[in-house]
Amino acid sequence: MPVTVSAVVPVYNEEGACVQVAREIEAEFSKLFGIGGYEILMVDDASRDDTHARLVASKADIPALRVLRHAKNVGKSGAMRSGVFAAKGDIVVTLDGDGQNPAADAARMARILSEAAPEVGMVAGQRRNRQDTASKKWASRWANSIRKSLLNDKADDTGCGLKALRREVFLRLPYFDQMHRYLPSLVTREGFEILFEPVDDRLRTTGQSKYTNIGRLAVALSDLPGVMWLNRRLRRPGYVSES
Repeated sequence: MPVTVSAVVPVYNEEGACVQVAREIEAEFSKLFGIGGYEILMVDDASRDDTHARLVASKADIPALRVLRHAKNVGKSGAMRSGVFAAKGDIVVTLDGDGQNPAADAARMARILSEAAPEVGMVAGQRRNRQDTASKKWASRWANSIRKSLLNDKADDTGCGLKALRREVFLRLPYFDQMHRYLPSLVTREGFEILFEPVDDRLRTTGQSKYTNIGRLAVALSDLPGVMWLNRRLRRPGYVSES
C-alpha cells in the first residue's frame, strides 16, 4: 500500500517516552490506515540522552518507523519541518514526543482531514481537561486570548501538539522558529479552512517539559508582531489559470 499518512513526532531528550509513543502510533494508525498505509517519523532534535539509540533499536519491532536525527538542536518547529520534508504521505499529523497526545486522536484527525473538502487545510486539536499546572493553564489562556484577538485565527489552543495538515499546505508556509504556535493563522493566511477537534490530554509521566511560562511570553512578544506583519503584507492573486 502507498503511504497516505505520515505521523511526525519531534523529540528532544525523551528517552523514557519516545519508543512507547511510536508503539502507540503504530497500534492506532494500523487500525485506520492498514499496514503500509502510514509511516512514523521520529525526529530527534540532537538529544543528549539515549533517545536516538532507543528509537533505532525499536525499528526492528516497528516496521513503519523512520528515525531522523539533527546534528544541531533547532527546536520543535525545525524538527517538525524536517519531518514534513521527509514525509511520504499527503497528510501529515504532528504529535508531541512526551506521550501526552493520544495516538487515537491523531489517527482520528488524519481520517477527518482525508475525508474533508479540499479547501480544508488543517484539523487542529484543542485540549479538554488539560493536565497542566494552574499557572501554565492561566498563562496559556492569557496568551491564546491575545493571539486570537490580534490574528483572528479562531484557535483557542494553538499550544496543542496534535495537528493534521495537508503536506502541500505546510510546504507553502513561511518558516521561522516557533512557527508551530501560529499554524492556524499561517494556514488561514494561505486561504485554507481549519477544522477544530476536541482531543484528550494526558499527564507527562517521564522527562521534563521544555517550556516555561516566561519563555512562552518572550516568544509571544517577539513573534506575534512578525506574524501580524506577514498577514498585512499578503496579496492573493485569486484563481490562477493557464492558457
